[in-house]
Order: sequence, then structure tokens, then C-alpha cells
Amino acid sequence: MKRLLLSLLTLVLLSMLVFAGGRMLPGNVGRAMLGPFADQRAVDKLNQEMGTDRPLVVQYGSWMADLAQGDLGKSYAYRAPVTKFLGTAAVNSAKLAAVVFLIVVPLGILGGVIAALYRGRAVDRTISVSGLSATVVPEFVSGIVLILIFGVWLKWFPISATWPRDAGFLTQVYHLILPAMPLVLVLFGYIARMARAGTIEALDSEYTRTAILKGLTYPQVIWRHVLRNALLPTISVIATQTVYLIGGLVVIEILFRYQGIGSLIYTAANKKDFPMLQAGVMVVGALFMVSTLIADVLQAMLNPRIRFGGKA
Repeated sequence: MKRLLLSLLTLVLLSMLVFAGGRMLPGNVGRAMLGPFADQRAVDKLNQEMGTDRPLVVQYGSWMADLAQGDLGKSYAYRAPVTKFLGTAAVNSAKLAAVVFLIVVPLGILGGVIAALYRGRAVDRTISVSGLSATVVPEFVSGIVLILIFGVWLKWFPISATWPRDAGFLTQVYHLILPAMPLVLVLFGYIARMARAGTIEALDSEYTRTAILKGLTYPQVIWRHVLRNALLPTISVIATQTVYLIGGLVVIEILFRYQGIGSLIYTAANKKDFPMLQAGVMVVGALFMVSTLIADVLQAMLNPRIRFGGKA
């Protein structure tokens, strides 16, 4: 309950920041919508209709009151409810994020465990160095390189993430593999490093030596004792990387012309579409809150000491 209340407080603080940050963007909302040659009286009238000429405190209070009732507002740019666009964009981003996690989580854990089992050897150094090297390369750089190699030269994957209207599940996944790879390269190093550290700590623990002395085979020790405890710090890293993943989606969605929540937020910021911008960021914050809560539940399931308040 305490963690839930803290998460709600974080969302409130996030709402203040995104509201203030949106209003700090340069330019005038009415002018941005009507164009640079529109009459000033028309611009003022439009600002009055949308309420952007009211005091900021009044605007924030009105927005929060509507948000509490589930009303995300009406887009300035499209003159339609935000939910009409936000729902589709969120689903598209969720599809891309799911492909990324389905690839990088098993791959990162496997790479970290293998590196730990062969620590100090060539396999360990290769996995560690390659993972850390990929982490420091920005997504737009690796994305362009991957487009050139696999999209232009080899023609293995389409360079656009937008699939045909009636595309099936496998076709959608096929279009998302190439956009997912830059994010996989960035996240692999973090997850593999934490999985490696957790596995080494578990291998050197007393319960692992006790399990070996009791006659369990090495694979049984790894599967029953080492992996269970090695996954604890890895789960926390995976949860915290959710925010980075969403931030990376902005770059990837623009680069691959993908209609997700990242590109929607970017477009809303450019057009000074405050309702769309605020709703998009709040959805991202809510997703991060949910992911951290899920990580806490998984940690409690894997570690009885957390579940029973350290009394186990």
C-alpha cells in the first residue's frame, strides 16, 4: 500500500512537471495552429476558445479535474478526443516494446549466466565487452546502420515499421524485428551485466556450496538455486529499463516511421498540442509505475525474505 501511494504521488508530481514543461515551449498555441499569416484577432479568439489564455493554475486545476474523471481532453491539432489517437498509438508502442523484451530479456539473462559460468575466460570477456560496447551506441546510429545492412543491402527486413492494413500477426512481427534491434543492442548490456553479477554472487554463496555437498548435480544447482537468486537484481534492472525503452521508442518510431506513442508525443510537442502531450506523458508515467509494481511482486515471489518482511 505504501508503494502504491508513493507511485500515485509520483504521478501527481509528474503531472505538474509535464504541465509546466509544456507551457514553457516557445510559441503560441493559436498561432501554431492557424499559421504565421493568420490574423491576430483570430489567434486570440482561438486561444480563448481552447482556454489557453487563462491563468496556468486554473488550466492545471481544470485538467486535473478532467483527468480524475478519466477525461484526457480534446486534441488542439485534430479537434478530437485524445483517447481516439492515444489508444491506437499506445497499442502500437506496446507491440514494439513486447518484441524488444521477448528478444532481449531471455538473451540478456542467458548471456549473463554464460558469462558468469565462464568468468575470466574468453567467453566472459567477449559477452561483457560486446554488451557494454553496444550499450554506448545511440539508437539512431545503430538504427541507421541496421537499416543500411539488413534493409537496403541485404533486403532481409522492411525499412519501415508500418505494415499493411490487413497484416497478420507474423507479418507485424516481421516488420517490427528491425526497429527492435537497436533497442535490443542497448538493453542487452545492462541486463547481461546484472545477470552476470547476480549469478556470480549466487555461485559463491553458502547455499550453493551446501547444495553441491548434498549431492545435487551441477545443472540442478544452477537451475534450482543459482538462477532463482540471480534473477532478483536482474528483475529490478528490467523494470527500470522500461523508462529508457519508452524514451528510445521516440527515436526509433520517428526513424522507422512508426505510429506509436513516442512519435505521437514528439508531434504533439512540435504542434504545442498540450492535451495530447500531457496525456501521452501521463500514460508513459503510469506504465512505468505499473512495471515497477510488477517487479516488486516478482521479487517477493522469488525471495521469501521480501515477502515476509525480512523474517524468513
